[in-house]
Amino acid sequence: MSESIPPRSLYRETAGGTGNYPALAGAQRARVAIVGGGFTGLSTALHLAEAGDDVAVLEARQPGWGASGRNGGQVNPGLKYDPDTIEAMFGPELGPRMIDFSYGAPDFTFGLIRRLSIACEARQNGTIRAAIRPKPETAVRTTAAQCERRGMPVKMLDAQAMAARTGTDRYMSGLFDARGGDLHPLKYSLGLAAAAQSAGARIFGGSEVLSLKRDAGRWLLKTANGSVSAEKVLVATNGYTGALWPGLEQSLVPVFSAIAATEPLSPAAAAQILPDRPVVYEAGNITVYYRIDAQNHLLMGGRGPMKPIGDASAIRYLTDYALRLWPALAGTRWTHGWNGRVAITKDHLPHIHEPEDGVLICLGYNGRGVAMASAMGAALAQRLRGEDTSPFPMPISPLKPIRFHRFWPLGVKAAILSGRLKDRLGL
Repeated sequence: MSESIPPRSLYRETAGGTGNYPALAGAQRARVAIVGGGFTGLSTALHLAEAGDDVAVLEARQPGWGASGRNGGQVNPGLKYDPDTIEAMFGPELGPRMIDFSYGAPDFTFGLIRRLSIACEARQNGTIRAAIRPKPETAVRTTAAQCERRGMPVKMLDAQAMAARTGTDRYMSGLFDARGGDLHPLKYSLGLAAAAQSAGARIFGGSEVLSLKRDAGRWLLKTANGSVSAEKVLVATNGYTGALWPGLEQSLVPVFSAIAATEPLSPAAAAQILPDRPVVYEAGNITVYYRIDAQNHLLMGGRGPMKPIGDASAIRYLTDYALRLWPALAGTRWTHGWNGRVAITKDHLPHIHEPEDGVLICLGYNGRGVAMASAMGAALAQRLRGEDTSPFPMPISPLKPIRFHRFWPLGVKAAILSGRLKDRLGL
């Protein structure tokens, strides 16, 4: 299956439309040109347009085509590292800004959805980070203690509370964060695009940027049928980054994340699994995550084959694991299975670069993009407008290609196999 063909996902079948933005034709000008129509690009375009700025979005296919329209729909707080670690890594000024920004990103996202009245099945019912074995449980308790010390709305759940919240007795404990939640990611993507366009942004689908270069003191972006001359450029291509900017493609690793979805569960069955409708992701070397959506489909997500898939049979380990968690699901049909590429960085943190004057790059959410990318849009818009009255909430780093990047497919497969083995052994 070619990545040029959109996957048959539950989201595409239930979004009520998948966007039909016209391709760029002819020569145009904009103050800001954005490459990529995912959460980052669309949120940035929205905030620029709302401030009265002149912005054009160039999307290779249609808004939400990539991971922004295929992900697990979990709106989770935080970064990969615990707050104390972030402060140790980045110091007493930037560290707390990163913590406040990343843990506050879900509130920003749900607030944005309410403000724009985006119908995307958004629910702020919390996130649970679940621990199966002693080592992950220790890590979860460490995170909880650091968050509690900072006054965050979190609490630890013991085994009995976890069984009540999840419908399975598999977990030793879990960390509940009230700020998390879920949404229909493709509906959200399309809602952001519509809101940005309504605010004045120009959005072009089917407009892959083939070249980006300096031209008469501005930046010239060329597509197959047109061009945009811009004062400033944002590159927001994440897991679908190509060779547009030297070294950028080699600075991250695109990893496929896969999701399997059931037929709608009966009300009785759905009431036994996540009755309060939080989202769950497991603490471990290889994460499994799941939720029940507004129509009672169970969505199970995790790492899958490093190639496009089209049905749930390709990710049997996820559907088999669901039966291990909830044996009563035996006989339930898994009607959909799909995947998409997320961008993993070497340090597992988002990367923001400014390689030349007027060029801003933001990508590498490491599977935490729904909330972070939404909030980043407002911060990126401020920076693109030159509004530096407050410090940027994340580090702006030099662009550094990963050594031996060409071997990444082998490395990813080895890392997944190693991670699954460590999880089985409790390491």
